Amino acid sequence: MSATMVSKNVSPTPRQRWLYSIANIAHVIPAQMVGFILFFFTDIKRLPVAIASSVMFAYSIWDAVNNPIMGYISDRTKTRWGRRIPYIKFGAVPFALALIFIWLAPFDGVEQPTALALWMIFVPFIWEGLGTMTTTAYYALLPEMFNTYEDRTKVAVSMNIIQVVGLFIGMAGTPILTDTIGWVPTAAIFAVITIITYYIGLPGMFERESSVKAESIPFFDALKYTFINRSFVSLVISQTFRFVGTGTLTTGVLFYVKYSLEADEGFGSVILGVAFIVSALSLELWRRVISSRFEARTTLMIANAVMGISIIPMGFVRSTVTAAIAAAGLGLGLAGLILMGDVIVADVIDEDEVVTGQRREGMYFGMSKFIMKLSGSIVALWFGWIAPAYGYNSALEVQPETVGAGFRVFLTAPVVVSSILAIISLFFYPLYGERLKQVKETLAARRSIE
Repeated sequence: MSATMVSKNVSPTPRQRWLYSIANIAHVIPAQMVGFILFFFTDIKRLPVAIASSVMFAYSIWDAVNNPIMGYISDRTKTRWGRRIPYIKFGAVPFALALIFIWLAPFDGVEQPTALALWMIFVPFIWEGLGTMTTTAYYALLPEMFNTYEDRTKVAVSMNIIQVVGLFIGMAGTPILTDTIGWVPTAAIFAVITIITYYIGLPGMFERESSVKAESIPFFDALKYTFINRSFVSLVISQTFRFVGTGTLTTGVLFYVKYSLEADEGFGSVILGVAFIVSALSLELWRRVISSRFEARTTLMIANAVMGISIIPMGFVRSTVTAAIAAAGLGLGLAGLILMGDVIVADVIDEDEVVTGQRREGMYFGMSKFIMKLSGSIVALWFGWIAPAYGYNSALEVQPETVGAGFRVFLTAPVVVSSILAIISLFFYPLYGERLKQVKETLAARRSIE
């Protein structure tokens, strides 16, 4: 089926579900490579830690702010292709090409720190702005195309199988590829994959006629209605803590491997590869055994608990073999987190439709990204504090022995704390049980008479 609007009662076919899911890889891979940006600019380009962490803090703020703006614009867009699809159709190529320029930085952090800092500010900021156009539109299509909890959990499995492949390529593949062929060629390969997978996925995407009407709520009123939604606020706080944990893993794994395990940086690919393989193999298990028995709220609580417990051994293992074994537990917890993350946001969007009478997928996914992306600021601040506290100095050719202990702390403590706080936040999430049932019944009744 072409990327056009269809009747509001049409259900997605398995082919459409998989085509939509394939496009997920197009933004997962670039995002994971950019997760190594602190390592690249400090350990490779030798930018001082204080400057790099400050830039990343500002980057996270920008990354957060542009999401609700783009979501709001997307909700109000009117084109012959719909509200979401044109941003993917025309934004994929610029987004992919901008990835390459991040790693073309021609400056040395010791001799030209200001120039390198400016490059780190402007180029990734441009890349992120372009990426927000495509990713916000993509995720906003999910609750629109897939109406029921069953359909959403099914597409979540296929999306996240693809996502795990993307995570594996982007996170586990980056250390190997960059060590073998360099950062720029690696980015070029990932850019090509991004373009191809977006355009493979486009024919499976559609927008429903009943939701094409542009949002009429003014921007600041839309913000207000979103922030007074208790379900949204409690959920997004929980998800923010989740991304502090996973963001810490992305940022810290190469430092952990190099300085804590004293192994080749390429072993970071093994740790991440084990985690993602286990995650992919566990997705259907989570859907059939956990999410089929419990609602999204309880499933996420269980996943956060598994994640928090599983990271603890990483702080104590001394060999690469035991580190790889410990990574398997991380994969099990990660599977539950990535399975339910978008599904539960879709429930919040359904509740908002009951209250406002409008579908505001763009605003809700944009606002959720706005708050969750602030997790990057927390990770950057944590890195900027803990790395120098244990003696890490990017200008040194040989780091002091204390750095190894520091990156053990950096990799584990934020994940444990964040998992606990995520579970506590979910206790305040009200959209479960009878309330969730009423929302679903109300929407089903409305759609039956439209």
